[in-house]
Amino acid sequence: MIAPMIHRLLRRDDLARLVAEIGRADPDEAQPAAQALEAGDVDRLLDSRAALDAVRGHGGAPAPVPLTLLWYVPVRAALRQRGLDDIDLADYTATLPVVFASSRVSGRVAQGERGLAAWWNAIGAMPSGTVAQAECAADVGALALWWAGCFPEAVARKGGKGMIRAYVTFAGQALKLAARAMCGRSPGVSALFLGAAEQAEVLWDALHDVRRDYVGPRAATAEGRLERFLSRLDS
Repeated sequence: MIAPMIHRLLRRDDLARLVAEIGRADPDEAQPAAQALEAGDVDRLLDSRAALDAVRGHGGAPAPVPLTLLWYVPVRAALRQRGLDDIDLADYTATLPVVFASSRVSGRVAQGERGLAAWWNAIGAMPSGTVAQAECAADVGALALWWAGCFPEAVARKGGKGMIRAYVTFAGQALKLAARAMCGRSPGVSALFLGAAEQAEVLWDALHDVRRDYVGPRAATAEGRLERFLSRLDS
């Protein structure tokens, strides 16, 4: 099951690179950032406006920091802007593009309603209430949320803009099912999935917002990637 991993994988060297980028972006913020790092106040550093500005980079490319930070910092900021101040949910949301970007499913998307039906069939094929069913539901729910947030154009091609809403709804339902199955086995995991299910639309909205900067529209085409690059040069 996909679980929050950004904080778990962070190393001091990664944070030091972020502090260096903050100093390059705004020298006045270099000392406060370094002080936060030295004090071990990682969340204060990651939540700072200076970190967000630095991670977004200068000109046509994001900052040269780990992929985990490239996603976590802006996703966390987007969720806080929407009134959701849960670090675990921010970590979970940012984990999705980090995990799926390097997985074999990154080049495939479910085929509209038939794809959603296939996912439900896969969940239903597992013994009810088992860890296996929870794992299946959690993973396909996460996959649907990631596709709808980061590649809405691809999802819409399978059934119009209403299909994006269907993906988000499916993600919430699948994650809620996973939460129920894990309730008696791992309350912490269950609470995370339940929170993600209840906030699925907000998580999707944050991913959708952040991906416009990192992925951009028509990301699967050379023209789309060029447009994204040129738009960042003008920002």
